[in-house]
Amino acid sequence: MKLENNTVLITGGSSGIGLELAKVLVAKNNKVLICGRNLEKLTQAKAQLPGIEFLQCDISKPDECEKLAKWVKDTYPACNILINNAAIVHFSNFYETENILEHARMEIETNLFAPIALSKFFIPIIEKNRFAHIINITTGLVYSPKAEYPFYNATKAALHSFTQVLRKQLSGKSIKITEVMFPAVDTPWHKGNPPKIAISTQLATEEMLKGLEKDKDEIRIAGVKLLYAVSRIAPKFAFKKINSLAK
Repeated sequence: MKLENNTVLITGGSSGIGLELAKVLVAKNNKVLICGRNLEKLTQAKAQLPGIEFLQCDISKPDECEKLAKWVKDTYPACNILINNAAIVHFSNFYETENILEHARMEIETNLFAPIALSKFFIPIIEKNRFAHIINITTGLVYSPKAEYPFYNATKAALHSFTQVLRKQLSGKSIKITEVMFPAVDTPWHKGNPPKIAISTQLATEEMLKGLEKDKDEIRIAGVKLLYAVSRIAPKFAFKKINSLAK
């Protein structure tokens, strides 16, 4: 992937990995667009990075995904890269949590349905431009799930599967499909309590961009490489290990 002179949309780009990506890509002379639900966070991101543009929207709603695509098509038709980064998680017990089905609905809509919808809406936009690319952000937990996330693992595993199918179906088109699998990363996603094994957003982003420069289809960041290997050889051990890691 060419890392300069692109027009990139990053969902969930106002904090964490999304914001770090925006910083690095702006520095590499890319036009960066971000979106998110929280207007205050978007405004703060814009203050940090005056060169970015943003749209406030809730991608868990299909009509908001369509609104986002229309904004990009009408205002930034040169957009050639979509990064499906936004995701939410609930730390909950399936048996004990009363409103657990609402948690499931929210995560499925945000983590799975939104990237699918945005891929559909953005393909007609980006395929007209050079170096068209869809990048889906997932996690090493697609290989072995963590029990405290009853739905997050499942949504990302489903996105992993969808990404593989999309890559196969678009193999005759000029659109690159990449999946980036992150380990635990020290971001606001952990609400001030990241696990001890969490890596920095800077390191996570650096490894991601190195993989993109090498045109890899699947980019496994840091500890995900080991989890992938172990899960293939000893899946029960991998599951036990991932669920025994200390906070």
